[in-house]
Amino acid sequence: MSDPSALLALGPGRSVARPGWALALLALGQLVFALDLNIVFVALPEIGSDLGFPGQTQQLVVSAYVVFAGGFLLLGGRACDLLGRRRVLVTAFLVYALSSLAGGLAATPAVIVAARVVQGIGGALLLPSILSLITTLFPEGPGRNRALAVWGGAGAGGLTLGALLGGVLTQGFGWPAVFFVNVPLAGALAVAALFVIPRDAPRTVRRRFDLPGALTVTVGATLLVFALVEGPEVGWGSRWIIGALALALLLLGAFAVIETRSADPLMPPRLFRNRSLSAGAAITFLYMATFGVLPYFLTVLLQSVHGYSALQTGLAFLVPSVAIAAGTQLGERLASRSGLRPALITGFVAGAVGTGALAFGFDAAAGYPALLPGLVVSGVGQGVVWTAMWIAAAAGTAAHEQGVANGAASTTLNLGNAIGLALFTVIADAGTGGLGGAELARATADGEFLVVLLTAAGMLVGLLLALTLPRARTAGRGPDGGPKDPRGLSDATGPTGTTGPTGTTGPTGATGPAGAAYADR
Repeated sequence: MSDPSALLALGPGRSVARPGWALALLALGQLVFALDLNIVFVALPEIGSDLGFPGQTQQLVVSAYVVFAGGFLLLGGRACDLLGRRRVLVTAFLVYALSSLAGGLAATPAVIVAARVVQGIGGALLLPSILSLITTLFPEGPGRNRALAVWGGAGAGGLTLGALLGGVLTQGFGWPAVFFVNVPLAGALAVAALFVIPRDAPRTVRRRFDLPGALTVTVGATLLVFALVEGPEVGWGSRWIIGALALALLLLGAFAVIETRSADPLMPPRLFRNRSLSAGAAITFLYMATFGVLPYFLTVLLQSVHGYSALQTGLAFLVPSVAIAAGTQLGERLASRSGLRPALITGFVAGAVGTGALAFGFDAAAGYPALLPGLVVSGVGQGVVWTAMWIAAAAGTAAHEQGVANGAASTTLNLGNAIGLALFTVIADAGTGGLGGAELARATADGEFLVVLLTAAGMLVGLLLALTLPRARTAGRGPDGGPKDPRGLSDATGPTGTTGPTGTTGPTGATGPAGAAYADR
């Protein structure tokens, strides 16, 4: 405690000792979240057959989580601001542990779907709390960049570990084990957080809760994600999908009106005058609509075309996961040394080139070696973008609004994933109707070849979005006379009026790199 290097300032009179322990806990929380996405996904066939899900409705085990996690993210972010980040983090871990226990004990489809709904709400609390804690425990600059890189690498590791554990546990102990494994992990993290994460600061200003805004955005976002996730499954002409889309648009429109008139809005519109947050949110959307859909189509190729088992598929994801983890570390170095624009441009260019090469491995006659060069290059680019986009979304948001900023960008991340999958699955499946056997395998691979090329083209749009970020100043001083921030953001007063490197903090969380897409189907 006497070593100043072991302390990080949290504000007037507040500090946290041993920030490395806090980062380790937050990274482990992200690993558990990413692990859970894939560990349940690979167990779906066994869950469906054991519990008696009719037809292909076992997909509800995944959809229930995705829909409610996506719908409650903004509310979860605001809860961090109003109730305290540590309180929300501990609550999220406990919700995760209890819902996982209920899922493992489920004996009927209704119970396991309900458990996944609750788990999704826990995820919507977990992600904004983890990221808002990182951005308050670590000052803006290289220190926070490194923390985000560690967090991103943990997410990438969780994806691989989830796929591997899912196959091992399902084959060795049955599908309930993929739920039970979360119980001690999340429970231990909840207890450890009480010792490692600093107490929430006492509230000195009474804040009002924007109930109309919370209700309209939560229900509207939930309905929108539901329609996007279930539309490809039940058909876009279904009255349920059309009704959900219409009501979602109506509620979200009402939310926009409410926020402009509220004295203490859930999502202050002025936050999006911060170019870093606006660009960061747009990039998170594009990221999940392009990079984020690749794991789903790769899984379909390996399992449906090449006949891989769940365990073999998990092993196949080792290479891209290692590449993504390496990319997250490279992204931190590029952002700290060269600035955000060069980092994002490098990541998107590498991603587009690697994904273009990856497309040529989507061939029914080709094997896994044909995929390897593209997986490596695309994975590194993906990791670079993942770290850099959260650094971008962090800049310029006041400390007391970090949670809601996190929730906003997390919501765009999930919407990008849902919209990207809804669009690209329609394209990929266009030529597969009425086919079977080898013909279906060839048609599936051909459809996915086109989709992967389209995602590579979409990544190039990221170059334009990167250019919308605040330009790095070439002079040695910021506009206020202070030293220039090496990440390309000057030490001017931020758009919210706070001082420091373009304000304080506020990136967002969702899944680990490419995690949600792998779990959405």
